[in-house]
Amino acid sequence: MQIDETDADLIALLRRDARMPVAELARKLGLARTTVQTRIDRLLEKGVIAGFTLRSGDALAAPIRATALVSIAPRTGPAVLSRLQSLPNVEAVFTVSGRVDLVVEISAQTTQDLDRTLDDIAEAKGVQSSESFIHLSTKIDRRG
Repeated sequence: MQIDETDADLIALLRRDARMPVAELARKLGLARTTVQTRIDRLLEKGVIAGFTLRSGDALAAPIRATALVSIAPRTGPAVLSRLQSLPNVEAVFTVSGRVDLVVEISAQTTQDLDRTLDDIAEAKGVQSSESFIHLSTKIDRRG
């Protein structure tokens, strides 16, 4: 699907505030409210926008975030992914190219929760090795 400049501007506004009323989006874009709603519906239908989400403020954000780099044995991907999906502190898993197979994003309330999650990852059947990195501070975040 081709995205024009107006769609790109609309997406940028929604990234900043997904709860912005359609009327305000229309005013900022200089378009009719119905035109903006039609564009949003089309972007959703085509999968350009997969949905709307909530980002927690500092009061609710988990205090400890980490990334684990995981190498897995051949043909164990589905089993490893199933195990990772069952771990409540695992927020996202990405397949990657390079020296590891998976990048796992983790969020935990305590160091004990993080330690338990990292142990669960390392002990999962099919995991050959893992290396973890605790996030200390955010310097750039363009995710919205």
